[in-house]
Order: sequence, then C-alpha cells, then structure tokens
Amino acid sequence: METLHPIQVQKEPEATLSVDPKKFILWLFIVSIVMLFASQTSAYLVRRAEGNWLEFNMPVVFWYSTAVLVISSLSMHWAYYSAKKDNFTNLKIAISVTFVLGLAFLYMQFQGWREMVDMKVYFVGNPSGSFLYVFTGLHAFHLISGLFVLLFALVSAFRFKVHAKNLRRIEICATYWHFLDILWVYLFFFLLTFN
Repeated sequence: METLHPIQVQKEPEATLSVDPKKFILWLFIVSIVMLFASQTSAYLVRRAEGNWLEFNMPVVFWYSTAVLVISSLSMHWAYYSAKKDNFTNLKIAISVTFVLGLAFLYMQFQGWREMVDMKVYFVGNPSGSFLYVFTGLHAFHLISGLFVLLFALVSAFRFKVHAKNLRRIEICATYWHFLDILWVYLFFFLLTFN
C-alpha cells in the first residue's frame, strides 16, 4: 500500500521592511534632540512656577532671525525640488542660499544675546535669562551641525552626486534642516508664551 504524503506548500518569504541606515540614524538623532528640548522646556515650566522669575521682552532681532530661518526652509525645499528635476544650477544656488541664511540666523542670535546683555539679562543670575541662553545656545549648536550637513550636500551637488536617481543626501539634509527650523519656531513661540 502506498502512503500519501501531504503536499507541502511553501510560503513566499514576507517582504522585510528596509530602512536606509543613514536616515535611521538621522531620525534617532532627531528623536534625541526632541527629548533634550522636551526636558528643558519642562524644567523651564517647573522652575518658572517656583517664583523669583525675571520677566523681560524677547530681543526684537529674534523675530527677524525666525523669519530668516523660515525663508531658509523655503530655499531648502527649492534645493530638494531642483535635485528631483536634475536642475543642478538651481540646486547649487538653493543650497548656497540656505547656507548663507543659516549663517545670518546665527549672527542674529549673537545679536540677540547682545540685546539681552544690554537689557541686563545675563546667563548667570535669574533663571529666566539662563534658560533663554541655554535654549538659544543649544539650538545654535545644532544649527551649526546643520550647516555642516548643508556643506556636505553642497560639495556633493558640485560633484554631481545629488540628482534625481540619488536623492538620499539631499533628503537627509532637507529633513534635518526643516527639523531645526521647526524646533526654533517652537522654542521661539514657547518663550514668547511663557516668558
């Protein structure tokens, strides 16, 4: 008598989700920055509620620097769009404009610190001033890292390594830059609201 063997059906392997390792690292970095600023803004609110809080007006130059950073986001988007269309001239111009606007933002932050000193708001002294210096200083530090990412993307654009079929560098650059812009807008309005 012949025994029948059950037919074995082989399942096709399930597709695995693949994530670009560099993009994954970028998102981990962004999450860590979000956690850093979330802890700082929470500490700000707790300390403010304890009293002994110096109230002062935000330096006017911070309004202008916010506008500059928002415009830099637009130029960064222009760079990404130009890369998708293989418009290398506009890509180089747009990244360069974004870089210059980033430098202008840093200069304006420095001017904001000078305005604060003129208002007698110092890093050491009342915690309200200390927090403002810490927030703006930490953001400036991360923006400097964003300028290095921009510089790397600009060099890659000049070497024609950024184009419609290779958008990873410009995507990473744009994601990080837009994040830094959103972070500053959040910090700025947080400080306006709770100062």
